[in-house]
Amino acid sequence: MTDVAEGDTSSYERTFTREDVERFTEVSGDEGEHHVEADEEGRLLVHGLLTATLPTKLGGDLDFVARTMDLTFHRPVYTGEPVHCEMTVTDVEPQDGRTRVQSRAECTNEDGETVLVGEYDGVVFD
Repeated sequence: MTDVAEGDTSSYERTFTREDVERFTEVSGDEGEHHVEADEEGRLLVHGLLTATLPTKLGGDLDFVARTMDLTFHRPVYTGEPVHCEMTVTDVEPQDGRTRVQSRAECTNEDGETVLVGEYDGVVFD
């Protein structure tokens, strides 16, 4: 049985750089103008799915294999802006050879405003 319990929380913070956005643009092929042309403050808009790598990192720390992800993007994230992510395990169900895990993550900007909420369902193998 895996060592994960309902109510467990973890967190991670990251500030995305211009280089992060440029590399993700190359890998994803998403070259929307808002991702490649800086705004009046010299910032790039961070791809939503790049922002979603914060909860992905936290799931990876658990060796969590996601089956479904339900993501809601609330506001934009820009390069140079710190983003804090907190994930909470909401349900744990032992199964044969694995544990089904459900979790919820919320990512906020430096002003405490929600930028992303995700709900995840997957497994951790024993």
